[in-house]
Amino acid sequence: MHINDLLVLHRGVVRTSVEIVSWVRAGDMGRRTPCAEWTLADLLAHMTAQHHGFAAAARGTGDDLAAWEVRPAGPADHTEAAEDVLAAFAEPVVPQREFVLPEFGASFPAVRAVSFHLIDYVVHGWDVARSLGLGYRLAPEVAEPALRIAQAVPDGEARLKPGAPFKPAVDENGPDPLRRILAALGRSPDWV
Repeated sequence: MHINDLLVLHRGVVRTSVEIVSWVRAGDMGRRTPCAEWTLADLLAHMTAQHHGFAAAARGTGDDLAAWEVRPAGPADHTEAAEDVLAAFAEPVVPQREFVLPEFGASFPAVRAVSFHLIDYVVHGWDVARSLGLGYRLAPEVAEPALRIAQAVPDGEARLKPGAPFKPAVDENGPDPLRRILAALGRSPDWV
């Protein structure tokens, strides 16, 4: 997929996650989430830090570890960070930029880095929605590209290590792309 097309899809996915997070209230922060051992407060802190880190990477400063620091964050912090990453990804140099991503210990071309962030927010948008007991609808134009990205994430032993971003894949062969994306990344599509 061309980077400009991917950036359009990415913008929609991040905007959807912002909309879902806007439903979070102070009393919800202790709710459990599909992310093992994370409360909703932990998940929002992670999401906010990832937005800041990817924004820094898009601007050529991804190696600044302070940009990736996880701090307590609420819905307003998440929205601000989401706007920052969207602004950073919209900068004209982004399609040619190499993104330094310290958690991977490597640099990646923009198209790969944007795909990493996109799939994270498809899944984390769903995580927040499920934590709140809300439904989640994957935009039809995102479904197939997101499924290809999810299926390209390596499975296996590495997913069993502490701190692995995804658990081992679970079986799901139905026609719903969202269920297949979640299963490919180790989420139970039926989590409640």
